[in-house]
Order: sequence, then C-alpha cells, then structure tokens
Amino acid sequence: RGQRINRLVLAKDTVQKFILKRPADRIGLIAFAGRAYVAGPLTLDHPFLLANLDRLNFGGIEEGTAIGSGLIASVNRLRDLKSKSKIIILLTDGVNNAGKVPPLTAADVAQTLGIKCYTIGVGTRGEAPVPYTDQFGRRQQRMMPVDIDEDTLTKVSEKTGGKYFRADNSETLRRIFTEIDQLEKTTVEMKKFQR
Repeated sequence: RGQRINRLVLAKDTVQKFILKRPADRIGLIAFAGRAYVAGPLTLDHPFLLANLDRLNFGGIEEGTAIGSGLIASVNRLRDLKSKSKIIILLTDGVNNAGKVPPLTAADVAQTLGIKCYTIGVGTRGEAPVPYTDQFGRRQQRMMPVDIDEDTLTKVSEKTGGKYFRADNSETLRRIFTEIDQLEKTTVEMKKFQR
C-alpha cells in the first residue's frame, strides 16, 4: 500500500496467501536464523499453520543465517513423505554464515531424495534497515549492508530441478509465489464421505 514494511512482514503475508491457495497440500514451516527449527509441522491443518506463521518474529533465535541448516531441516520433514511432488521454497535475505551444513551439501541430499528447491533471495541491494533491540529494550532500526549469495542459491535450485528468484519488492515476491503455484500443480482424485 505504498508504505515501507520489513522483509518478515512481507514474507509472512505472501506465504499466508500461498498457503490459502493450496488447501489440499500438506505444508510445513521451517524458520531459521543462526539455526533452524520447525515452526509448523507438515499438515493439512492450515489454520494451525497460519497461526504459527503469524507468531514468527525477529529475535526468536540466535543471530545469523543458516541456509544449509534450514534446508536440511526441511529435507528431514519431507524425507519419508509418500507424495508425487516434494518441494521446498527457501526464502532468505542473506548469506550462509551460521550452521554446520553447507547449503550445497544440503542441496545434494535434497536432490538424492527427489526434493525440488525453489530459492528466493529477498531484499534490496546495498543497504536496508534492520530491526534490533537496544540496551534499554526498545526496538530500533539501523542501516546494514544487504548481501545475498545469489550464486549459491542459484546452484541449490539448479541442482534440485527448481529455480532461483530475486525479490526486491512486494509485487515481485507475490509474482514469484504465483509462478511457483502454477509450476507445482498436480491433479489428485479424492474420495469424500459425508454423514
């Protein structure tokens, strides 16, 4: 709406709309910064998943960007799933600088298990305001350099049969999710019983 918002608010809004468009899909949510954790297990209970998405905020876990850890956590959730299509949509605004698993190693594991990764680098080039908490507990913003490892994200997506996207504004990010939504359609027959 013409106002400046942070990347997390934008990502949450876009992911929410994506989830709502896929009512028949099992979807999970892995959040990562310095390490990765399951913010929402694979589920068809989308209201539960959306509530967990809404709870995500900056500062919940240690600082850093553990892209490889986020990928491995996602792969582990999808590993034993019996499904025609298994995909990971990886949203990041940085360079892998934390975690124990390199992103390309995680991509090798995903490729071996037949999991496709779409990677999205989110953020402007140069500098962007980043929220932090000062010594008095107040939320502040400071300008920080933005650096996205597009080379690694491209290799991760190519290795797994996905695609890399760059999103520097809200409209672009929404278009990317719409494109992924169109690429990952499958026809499924369902039996419904009603009493």
